[in-house]
Amino acid sequence: MIENILYGLSFAFSLSAIFANIVGVALGITFGALPGLTSTMGVALLIPLTFGMEPVIAFSALLGMYIGSVYGGSLTAIMINTPGTPAAVATLLEGPGLTAKGQGRKAMEMATIASFVGGFFSCMALTLVAPQLAKVALSFGPPEYFAISLFGLSIVIGLSTNELLKGVIAALLGLLIATIGIDSVSGTVRNTFGIPELLSGVSLVPALVGLFAISQVLLKLEEWVETRVETYSPTVPISGEKDRLTLKDMHNNFWTIIRSSVIGTFVGLIPATGGGTASFIAYNETKRTSKEPEKFGSGHLPGVAATEAANNATTGGALIPLLTLGIPGDMVTAVMLGALMIQGLAPGPLLFRDNMPIITGIFIALMLANVFMLILGFNSLRFLSKIVALPTGLLLSFVSVLCLLGSYAMANSGFDVLVMVCFGAIGYILTRCGFPLAPLLLAMILSPLLESNFRRSMIMSQQDFSIFFTRPISLVIIIITILFLTKTIWDETRRRLKKARSENINKVSSIS
Repeated sequence: MIENILYGLSFAFSLSAIFANIVGVALGITFGALPGLTSTMGVALLIPLTFGMEPVIAFSALLGMYIGSVYGGSLTAIMINTPGTPAAVATLLEGPGLTAKGQGRKAMEMATIASFVGGFFSCMALTLVAPQLAKVALSFGPPEYFAISLFGLSIVIGLSTNELLKGVIAALLGLLIATIGIDSVSGTVRNTFGIPELLSGVSLVPALVGLFAISQVLLKLEEWVETRVETYSPTVPISGEKDRLTLKDMHNNFWTIIRSSVIGTFVGLIPATGGGTASFIAYNETKRTSKEPEKFGSGHLPGVAATEAANNATTGGALIPLLTLGIPGDMVTAVMLGALMIQGLAPGPLLFRDNMPIITGIFIALMLANVFMLILGFNSLRFLSKIVALPTGLLLSFVSVLCLLGSYAMANSGFDVLVMVCFGAIGYILTRCGFPLAPLLLAMILSPLLESNFRRSMIMSQQDFSIFFTRPISLVIIIITILFLTKTIWDETRRRLKKARSENINKVSSIS
């Protein structure tokens, strides 16, 4: 054991591996911050450059790209209301609000620290308990995946407490959009209107960029035309004492970061979920347990801490089933599965038995990537915090160009640009009408998992619905979902009744 650790240290701490790690993290932060350039794309583009490298050096670069890009998506989400990656969507719930209050630097510092803690926590989980956690995920079948998807979809209510009906309508629209394409179970073509490009469904990245970036460009452009505002930045100073993270802030958010790290690690362990789902679950749990839930949605620091700790914790969690079972935890690890094969490493139990020094080196490289992300992240914040001071026209033009390039670069497809424009219009209209966008996106992400596993469960049980209640794990998750929905609806009802009573009292007081 000690010999393996020493070999791993010698591999991971070689000058070549450290240089590859730092370059990977720097490129990852750049990729993550640019809308449309996803972690998957960054890792895929980097793989050809790792041909011929030693395994630990190659994975130092790849894991650096992975860690840096997941973190980088939060920076533009906070600063210019544009998520760099799908995992950063939940950060939009609080990040831009903090920037509007003049606390953009504080939000980015919290995102950096929470990302480091979440990522490092998942590294420790990967190193210490990978085989045990992988056994839990291995026991999951279609009924369990359906139950998890159902629980994830129930978060829509938690994300729409101020506009519950509109949130549900937005989620239903997301479910409808998710049906476009070829049915994965029966092979039936659905809702494509004869458009060949829609056979594979609506591409998530162009849709994401349109909903959360182009719609914001249109809203800000409208605001700029109406008010003739010269800059995109708020009137509150961007940099100052109130715009720096304090020890008190860290103390107040300590347990939020730890809890969200646990959630992110576990969600990352479950294949086909990912950082976006983990972020929404962690955000909703933080809001549910908060003593000040009314502050969420307008720029509240615990929301940023929760989402960033969770989505970065999925990185180590997603590697657990990949390395121990050969099952990718998300799209990025699916690409890394190919990188493992290229290096002559077959994932599974034999990987740990036959190549333990290399695996130890990879574990240490992952930890180092999180450390380099923390260092590079903090050193880039001063520059990034100046972005909001750019003239509005220049900033909106820059964001629009990035969105255009990011959407086109995914598949070199002009149709994806059209999808981005259409979803930008949809996002603009929904926002103007008071509909939240997060439930729509969450429904689009979870709907394929929900539908396919429900139908597979029905095939397994010969159309017997009791299969969801006779399997212990599925039953427990469904019970938790029901309790969660009941509690959320009850809290919302009490809030509305309290608000109505308060308004009635104020009316009576004003009359008297």
